[in-house]
Amino acid sequence: MASPDSLTLPTAKAITSTQHTLASSVSRQGVGLHSGEVVTVTLAPARRGEGRSFVRTDLPGQPVIPAALEAVDQTVLSTELRQNNATVRTVEHLLAALVGTGIDNARIEITGPEIPLLDGSALGWVEAIQAAGVVAQGSGRSPLVLAQPVSVQDGDAWVVAFPAETPRLTYGIDFEVAAIGQQWFSWSPLVDPYDAQGFVAMVAPARTFGLAHQIEYLQRQGLIKGGSLENALVCSHEGWLNPPLRFDNEPVRHKLLDLIGDLSLLGGLPQAHVVAYKASHRLHVALGRSLQSALACPPEAV
Repeated sequence: MASPDSLTLPTAKAITSTQHTLASSVSRQGVGLHSGEVVTVTLAPARRGEGRSFVRTDLPGQPVIPAALEAVDQTVLSTELRQNNATVRTVEHLLAALVGTGIDNARIEITGPEIPLLDGSALGWVEAIQAAGVVAQGSGRSPLVLAQPVSVQDGDAWVVAFPAETPRLTYGIDFEVAAIGQQWFSWSPLVDPYDAQGFVAMVAPARTFGLAHQIEYLQRQGLIKGGSLENALVCSHEGWLNPPLRFDNEPVRHKLLDLIGDLSLLGGLPQAHVVAYKASHRLHVALGRSLQSALACPPEAV
């Protein structure tokens, strides 16, 4: 695991006022959670104002898929983007790493249909970004200012965003499995990413998790073909199958990681306090779409 002190990343002030991209290209290879395919991802610099986008280098014409809400295709156990016939799945961990380390503009080249899961967290992507280096790109970005509360709900699951002077994300989960139970976690992206309370130390290491009694069903549905005890935490009614956890509340921290990645499809995190409870990728994206309509300032770079 990377030490937060070893990472050279933008300060909190720089993240909120200046655009950044990668100083050089860097590649990582791994297995997709749902497809089980081994793919290579190359993170490359992009021009100021270009934003984040995926490039399917394995397909004819190397189609570009924007990391934008308009490109969301489906949200079953991950977030998948589509541009015409080209898709890329499970984008949320990598996008969260880019947002959490202040990368506004990046070209993400991929040799297959799904972003590798790596160890189930965003830490491997943070380490790749650190290896590539980060450079500032001049004048700042337009803030995503929320003028009024926005909410979405599905049964007892919901996400709400309140106008706030500074951005914050808070997440709650509640599972019948005793080892997870009810957990809450709150984090502000204004904290320096390499600070003791920052993204690299507090959010990025949290791994994806699943329930043991659901695994067989998900496999029958053609999902989690690449899942294993090496890249996901698995919990049964008796406890965790592959301890130790990195945090006592690692599951809820990972849900907040997913939320960061999904909301990044707005173009950046909103200047709001976003609170989620028992939510899903579908609700994350639904809130993002509602926010897009409600934002007082459009998510475009200047």
